[in-house]
Amino acid sequence: MIEIKIPAVGESITEVTISQWLKKEGEYVEMDEVICELESDKATFEMNAESAGVLHHKAEEGDTLEIGTLLCEIDETKVVKSEKKAEKAEEKKSSEASASTGETLEMKVPAVGESINEVTISNWMKKSGDIVTLDEPIAEIESDKATFELTAEATGKLDIVAQEGDTLEIGALICTIEVTDVAPATSTPVEAPKPVSDSDSGNYAAGHPSPAAAKILAEKGIAASAVQGSGVGGRISKEDAISAQKASTPSSPKTTSTDESATPLFGAGREQRRKKLSPLRKTVARRLVSVKNETAMLTTFNEVDMQPIMDLRKKYKDAFKEKYEVGLGFMSFFTKACCQALQEWPAVNAMLDENEIIYNDYCDISIAVSAPKGLVVPVVRNAESMSFDQIEKEIIRLATRARDNKLSIEEMQGGTFTITNGGVFGSMLSTPIINAPQSAILGMHNIIQRPVAINGEVVIRPMMYVALSYDHRIIDGRESVSFLVRVKELLEDPARLMLGI
Repeated sequence: MIEIKIPAVGESITEVTISQWLKKEGEYVEMDEVICELESDKATFEMNAESAGVLHHKAEEGDTLEIGTLLCEIDETKVVKSEKKAEKAEEKKSSEASASTGETLEMKVPAVGESINEVTISNWMKKSGDIVTLDEPIAEIESDKATFELTAEATGKLDIVAQEGDTLEIGALICTIEVTDVAPATSTPVEAPKPVSDSDSGNYAAGHPSPAAAKILAEKGIAASAVQGSGVGGRISKEDAISAQKASTPSSPKTTSTDESATPLFGAGREQRRKKLSPLRKTVARRLVSVKNETAMLTTFNEVDMQPIMDLRKKYKDAFKEKYEVGLGFMSFFTKACCQALQEWPAVNAMLDENEIIYNDYCDISIAVSAPKGLVVPVVRNAESMSFDQIEKEIIRLATRARDNKLSIEEMQGGTFTITNGGVFGSMLSTPIINAPQSAILGMHNIIQRPVAINGEVVIRPMMYVALSYDHRIIDGRESVSFLVRVKELLEDPARLMLGI
């Protein structure tokens, strides 16, 4: 009997809720098959079966369990699928007619969002000649804003027309499906599951990669047998797969992979690599050049003494986290300060539409996030009406979805003002480029202990340079400088944020 307990799913997460059981009580499950979804206050996770066998629930949907609590058990000894039954099932499947209806369905690139005119095929999950079923994912397509799954529109034989890496316009032919009445059975014989003996029960997962790890190893071309697993029972975890890639790279003197994460061994030769720009990277490049050429962009600078905020965080961070279950970071202070300053200087929150200026009576704050596929800017909507804990939770939610490449188009559209934090990478000073069609962007930078004069004395203070890039066609110098000074005042005296003065 295999016991499956709630795993540690992230720093500071002490409990999770069972949001959905995907497999029923007493149902047979395969190893690594997804059996349920767990939900924390930060993200949703899938739970995989650690062995093949009969599933027994130990908790119900909606139950909240602490890390390490027993979730379910898998009885490997109750696997009673005999070879004779498997052969009968196979014979029954093979006897079913899979006659073609004579219809060939053309699948075209669907409309995936407003203003998106083309997509790139990033990955085919099925090959030409494969039998696919209705609504089965067959490919991943990537736009300049998000990645989508393409599902089969009928059951039948797949014929791929466009290849991986091809860029297609909306409505272009991507593949065809020769429609059949019944999906033909696969030619692979069904093997009866074998109960695990006592001697093998401790190593049921040894050398077997998790789904996430298997995908990473497949992308990097590394065999699972070459990786040492550190997970439960010797299972290969996602971290093992990532580490294996890093460790395996230096062993190859010539790097010809086009993967961005594949790092060549410098100095081993004079090879060059070429990689096609992703749709996201092309769009970012095009928009940045457009903004620089089509706006009267100017940047004004100031500096902020971060000591008051740091003292406030140090004093209340534990109580804040205990009450709201989220850390108190700098971003909530900057977001609140910007929202208050934007209401006082509405031109900074406005945008130009041909011969008209659109003033926004709300603050949708775009937060720049560095994601695996490039820079994305999800939006915290109506930030002016949110509390500190609500802002922190929303930023964490959006950042997590961005790094998991799960952001939807709706989560990235809109925005009236942008905040970008280059300080997390060590930037001391920069001139951020406006996120069109917005008119201004605030750049945060790293905090450095510097000597400053306060009340006639030189003292060491944690100082941060801040930069406001703005469109001079809408925003005058008085408004831009006054806005940044107001942000500085609010940050250096956080009580003003609480009192709204």
